[in-house]
Amino acid sequence: MKKVLLIISGGIAAYKSLELIRLLKQSYQISVRCVLTEAGSHFVTPLSLTALSGDRVFSDLFSPTDEQFGHIQLSRSADLVVVAPATADIIAKLAAGLANDLASTLLLATDKPVVLAPSMNVKMWEHPATQDNIIRLSSRGTHIIQPEEGDLACGEQGAGRMAGPEVIAAEINRLIVGINLKPLKGLKAIITTGATQEMIDPVRYISNHSSGRQGYSIAESLAFAGADVTVVSGKTNVIPPNGLKVVHALSAIDMLQACEKLLPADIFVGAAAVADWRLDKILSQKIKKTAGTDKLQLNLVKNPDIISVIGHLRDTIRPKLVVGFAAETDDLVSNASRKRLEKNCNWVVANFVYQPENVFDNTHNTVTFITEKATESWPRMNKKQVADRLVARIVEFFKK
Repeated sequence: MKKVLLIISGGIAAYKSLELIRLLKQSYQISVRCVLTEAGSHFVTPLSLTALSGDRVFSDLFSPTDEQFGHIQLSRSADLVVVAPATADIIAKLAAGLANDLASTLLLATDKPVVLAPSMNVKMWEHPATQDNIIRLSSRGTHIIQPEEGDLACGEQGAGRMAGPEVIAAEINRLIVGINLKPLKGLKAIITTGATQEMIDPVRYISNHSSGRQGYSIAESLAFAGADVTVVSGKTNVIPPNGLKVVHALSAIDMLQACEKLLPADIFVGAAAVADWRLDKILSQKIKKTAGTDKLQLNLVKNPDIISVIGHLRDTIRPKLVVGFAAETDDLVSNASRKRLEKNCNWVVANFVYQPENVFDNTHNTVTFITEKATESWPRMNKKQVADRLVARIVEFFKK
């Protein structure tokens, strides 16, 4: 039977852990053993957790009744270690490597994947210290279930509300299935992400606002499902997750050449925001402002369309599945459907640039998934959830 060690720390969202236990057991047949921090015990009781989990609850690092070094065995007896809710305090402890209570000691001693479901005030979540800790933990391979936006218990609004129990339960099940099955094992994937840069002169370039978050999220999900993933990355501030192979490419031509060198592959996902145009000749000297001149004319030529080039390769080289991305400002479905046909993509993932905020450099996305046979509008999700949903479709594709 699949097993989860659930650590419940001290946040108002601790009450959601009761429903999470029920869902894991009844919907996914996953057994749950609970660790309750001292702060967490102010929100839920050991009796409630025992009744729902059917197992004893652990709280004391130095319990005289537990086996010596029992925390080591406890940290390694499950398939997955989950912290829900994960407060700013326990996130900081894990990032710093502190181990001064049972929960933090378990997290440091475990050799199993760790999942955090953060829950805190919006200002605490947005604080640079917390965000630095999240980035650091993500780079170590910790799975973060992004908090939701909305009304918070403190009366404020914004990101920081712990994801719903049904979202967390589904993610836990997906991770455990991925750990055990690796459904894409043996398949090779190429992912482009980030923004390309087209130089004008030694100090200026043409580019865009893409952060690279969506592409890296897809790459991480594909790798977790067992695929051999290489990311061809333009400009981005995202720290690549541990274990991902990354090839850096500055311009559109650089990116295309990097992709061609990686072929053949089974999966190609073109999530990069590639500049459509480049200067016909890069200037060797910085352009100077001159008196009496208010206009500057640049001669631009078309860049190669990377997704189209890959999509139109002959069958012996073309990846079995080519997925394009399309960012639009109008006529989303018609423009993206036309692109799917013109570029010979199997699928296109399309989104409005403004929805209502700018999708670039944002944590969330609202996409329309377009195939030859169907058009689906997916609900607004964080980019990790979009990635997981897309990879689930990729798994289905290769099963067939």
